Amino acid sequence: MKIVIVGDGKVGYTLAENLSREEHDITIVDKNPEALQRAHDNLDVMCVKGSGVSVNVLIEAGVRDADILLAATSRDEINMVCALTGKKLGAKRTVARIRDPEYANELSMLKNELGLDMIINPEQAAALEIVKLIQFPSALNVESFAKGRVRIVEIKVTNDVPIVGMPLKKISSRISSSILIGAIERQGTVLIPNGESEIHVDDTIYIVGNAFNTFNFCRAIGKCTLKIRRVMIVGGGRIGYYLAQSILQMGLKVKLIEIDSDRCLELSELLPDALIIHGDGSSIDFLESENLADMDAFIAMTGRDEDNLIMSLMAQQAGVQKVITKVARINSENLIRSLQLESIISPRLITTNHILQYVRGLKNAESASIEALYKTVNGQAEIIEFLVKQDRWYLNQPLRKLKMIPGTLIAAIVRKNDIIIPHGDDVIHLNDRVILFAKEIALDNIDEVFVVTEAT
Repeated sequence: MKIVIVGDGKVGYTLAENLSREEHDITIVDKNPEALQRAHDNLDVMCVKGSGVSVNVLIEAGVRDADILLAATSRDEINMVCALTGKKLGAKRTVARIRDPEYANELSMLKNELGLDMIINPEQAAALEIVKLIQFPSALNVESFAKGRVRIVEIKVTNDVPIVGMPLKKISSRISSSILIGAIERQGTVLIPNGESEIHVDDTIYIVGNAFNTFNFCRAIGKCTLKIRRVMIVGGGRIGYYLAQSILQMGLKVKLIEIDSDRCLELSELLPDALIIHGDGSSIDFLESENLADMDAFIAMTGRDEDNLIMSLMAQQAGVQKVITKVARINSENLIRSLQLESIISPRLITTNHILQYVRGLKNAESASIEALYKTVNGQAEIIEFLVKQDRWYLNQPLRKLKMIPGTLIAAIVRKNDIIIPHGDDVIHLNDRVILFAKEIALDNIDEVFVVTEAT
């Protein structure tokens, strides 16, 4: 596909990096020559210097022939104008990043009026991810698939977990056959397991099942003992606002700390049920004076990654059981892992996942569409949900008779309201949702998973 990306900031660069890796024809538009030089030096992309709202610049970037125009600058209004202009000039589809809470309740109207095919709000999406972690505090991360019917829960394996050293086939028979461990992350590497694979201490395991079964499994292995009642948020930006709003609706107590006094006044009006405190959350003395140790959850949401990491370490040292850290700029997963911080939220990566899902879903959409996509472990693996739309040769055949490409695993089949944790005799039907793990493979269509053999 020919894709034009307007804006070469954190989101734009990450999108270009991932989309060019998938062999799309990428052109980046930005006014900053240094940002363009970085993209030119490191990525296989074309670069055009200029404003994304300029007709001449967009034409030079090839928008008339573009399959998708992605407007990802830091300003909502520029993104909206850019998308509207691009659509008028001939771009087949337009996607815009719109972040301001003032537009949050008008997104459907904006989408229709501007002819947008997709709107992404990174801060709101990040807040929703954090809410899932608050609801399931023992997890490092929680992802929902099949319209919320399937959960994939990331759990860190510690010494006290009874499944350490146990092969997966015994876990199924002894503890629960209603869940599946779809992937294991070990020392920064992803493993797609089989029945003989064993669980080690310090592994991160990806548990697949419905909400009830994943919760019961985690409780059975001693990983569902924490309940969140009191939450401290440091940082009153867009994510902090969206997050506090959602947490208050859950009936929890929220203490939000913000260093800017004017912003504190705004938040007091927007969030009357939250306790808004003016102060420097990066100061350990200040946090202790605000009873940090009494909190059930601490969430670092400021605009500085370094402050967020330090505050999170302080919260862990103070004994807070659930600590969530926003990271926007630091790309080193090994560095973050060395700090032993568990739940990391990156609005940039969340946005990238959503847009990659949309772009891949446009390819081969008639036979099967990508309904959800989640990248994990620094992009080493993906969890993808496909909706099977057409009759295919591999349907209605027992899975044990089908040969799959290496590095893939079918984790769940969703058929109407039934969630099937697949075994060898299970089959895929037309209109099923298939959730699978893929290691170091970018899949556009479920057809790519199955290998045609002489027997078939």
